[in-house]
Amino acid sequence: MRLIRAADAAHAAALAAAELAAACLEAVAERGTATIGVSGGTTPWLMLERFRELELPWTRICVAQVDERLAPRGDARRNLTRLERDLVATGPLPRGNLLDMPVEAADPWHAASEYQARLESVAGRPAVFDVVQLGLGTDGHTASLVPHDPVLEIGDRDVALSGEYQGLRRMTLTFPALNRARRRLWLVTGPAKAARLTELLAGDPSSDAPALRVARAATVVVADAGALAPVEPGSLHF
Repeated sequence: MRLIRAADAAHAAALAAAELAAACLEAVAERGTATIGVSGGTTPWLMLERFRELELPWTRICVAQVDERLAPRGDARRNLTRLERDLVATGPLPRGNLLDMPVEAADPWHAASEYQARLESVAGRPAVFDVVQLGLGTDGHTASLVPHDPVLEIGDRDVALSGEYQGLRRMTLTFPALNRARRRLWLVTGPAKAARLTELLAGDPSSDAPALRVARAATVVVADAGALAPVEPGSLHF
């Protein structure tokens, strides 16, 4: 696990965009295509605004969702709404390269299986992401892998459904999919995340945070000064 310190959220977003771009370029050079997973949230949107400005082989990059709320198309709470706007409508990504989770389906569990098959069609079977970008909740969740949810124990599928969380169920990548990725990129900003970030960086075995069940190998953490306030330089060893 490698830590990159940023001055503030905007700086963290730019640094994370550069890491994401580097992973894409490496994947395209080695395998001809890049498949990445992105999470939602305010800071990731800043990251994607920087990411879309970079010169990349966009026709060879596929962007998948790490998680999505079960809400109608166009709903402001949907991650897809921003992804379509920022990467496709006003960005360089071909619409066919945005792999959106089919959360509007009448049978969401069947839809989750279909999404897994779609990922496998572009990233192999089992699907191996070149990089997944993750966020960290104040309760220790990442993706939509939230504390005490049965979805945490699913080990035989890459895409599943959570229970209700903050008023909505979610479709999410599971730990096997996240841990199988070639790289993981955490983007964490703000003092509200400081306690959980300290646990994540230290690999605290006493923590109940789902985020700590994500693999630490081939992992970069980009965090700003607010999130890192309790962490003394040189106090952590990876």
